[in-house]
Amino acid sequence: MHLDAIFHNGRFTTLDPDRPAAHTVGVLGGRIAALDEEVAGCASDVVVDLGGAHAVPGFNDAHHHLSLVGKGLRELDVSYGAAPSLDALYQAVAERAATLPADAWVMGSGYDQNKIGDHPTAEALDRAAQGRPVWLMHTSHHMAVASTAAFARAGFTDLTDVPDMPGGHVVRDAGGRAEGLLQETAMQLVERVLRPEPSEEWVANIAAASKAALAIGLTSATEPGIGVVDGIGNGPADLDSFMRARERGLLGVRMTVMPYITALRDCGALEPGNTWYGLDLGLRTGFGDEWLRIGPTKILSDGSLIGRSAAMCCDYHDSPGNSGLLQYEQEQIRRYIVEAHRCGWQVATHAIGDAALDIALDSYEEAQRLHPRADVRHRIEHAAVTSTEQVARIAELGLIPVPQGRFLSEIGDGMLAALGPERGQLAYRMRSFLDAGVELPGSTDAPVVAPDPLLSIHDMVNRRTASGAPIGPHEAVTAHEALRAYTIGSAHAVHEERIKGTLARGMLADFTVLSDDLLSVAPERIGELTVGATVVGGRVAHDTGALKIA
Repeated sequence: MHLDAIFHNGRFTTLDPDRPAAHTVGVLGGRIAALDEEVAGCASDVVVDLGGAHAVPGFNDAHHHLSLVGKGLRELDVSYGAAPSLDALYQAVAERAATLPADAWVMGSGYDQNKIGDHPTAEALDRAAQGRPVWLMHTSHHMAVASTAAFARAGFTDLTDVPDMPGGHVVRDAGGRAEGLLQETAMQLVERVLRPEPSEEWVANIAAASKAALAIGLTSATEPGIGVVDGIGNGPADLDSFMRARERGLLGVRMTVMPYITALRDCGALEPGNTWYGLDLGLRTGFGDEWLRIGPTKILSDGSLIGRSAAMCCDYHDSPGNSGLLQYEQEQIRRYIVEAHRCGWQVATHAIGDAALDIALDSYEEAQRLHPRADVRHRIEHAAVTSTEQVARIAELGLIPVPQGRFLSEIGDGMLAALGPERGQLAYRMRSFLDAGVELPGSTDAPVVAPDPLLSIHDMVNRRTASGAPIGPHEAVTAHEALRAYTIGSAHAVHEERIKGTLARGMLADFTVLSDDLLSVAPERIGELTVGATVVGGRVAHDTGALKIA
């Protein structure tokens, strides 16, 4: 047999129970054609020596806003690492503004009031930017701050005229003037003049994020929300931007994209006596190929935990009188889920608070009762605060929870402050889901936190906040379980486990070369591991010098 590529002298962890380890992988047509002794006698166009390095199936992030990661890479960074105080944030805005034309927007993202003490204000941003419009996205992407000039660009020259929005909140001073902070749907008041951005900008975002993803070992990701200006994404042509990036060779990772729920609509008659709710032409979950496909539809039911806007069963520990809010009325959430399910969609509902989670669970149960379907795998994005009863119900309904390991360290202290010591034990459960028989995926929700899978796996195993405080240590998983989540689990979450997640014959030849054995290093050292190379479809897509290619 003549192969396209042979990768040898490696120590592959395959996650295939029939052959858990291998030293040689033969590739043909982008897929694994042979392993170890099966490669003997085969010729190849390319021979790659791993030099004894360890390799694992390519990492797969089940909840990764690739386009927004790229947007953040190309805009002003006001994260804690870059701007560790309010003064530093204002200084960063001033320095960026000084490089721009007088009427240009200053766009940035990543700040966290839990770490820098407070939110920026409109008036202070005006001073820093010398009157230029400023729009700074919070690290959660569930709130943002606008300068006075930004409000004016959106049509609000008098800050007392900024309206309230259902499913959102405008923070005001004692006189009723908007202070700058807009939460949840209220962000649309300013974003409506910013979206959609030019398609070429979005292609550049995807290209930048793809390159960054390959450098951290990602070979696949699922983008939760595209296609609208009133939710997550850029605009109605988002899929076209991904297609353009792919056509130009700029889409380096395999992508599953989730149309946001408001991109779906009542399209009229599907057949006599039946209507279609979804995208035109009957497009729905599953359309596409191994590089770019339509996955679930995404719906936000509530807000952010560290922003204290997720819908909770009781008040936040540090915010008496505040139990969060829903993005939509309960009946609207139910209708969205039931109708999308009826028309063949897999549905991914963002439900961070336990009150929002109950609404999602009730809706999924009703949808399946009214319109039974086999092996649907509806998802709960985040499932951030989950009671023992809710864990059992998720397992019983065959749902997939998608919690984020990296949240535990990067924003864990803020989560504990919001929840308090007792309810903090219910945050981002993982062991409980595994024990209930649920296939757990791995994800980061980047750019909310760092996208690095190794850091996320580290946190899934060690479960400590940035200050070192334990956060639900009883929910820790093993390194093997975390690796399975980031490979098999994430593939399962979008019905792709038949082609991704393990290194076996017939599977996609996607793998990540590491600096050491993820499964044998001390747990506290997992975050120190690095990616030496990333291979997608048998092609070396990233290499720091770990490979020798002949």
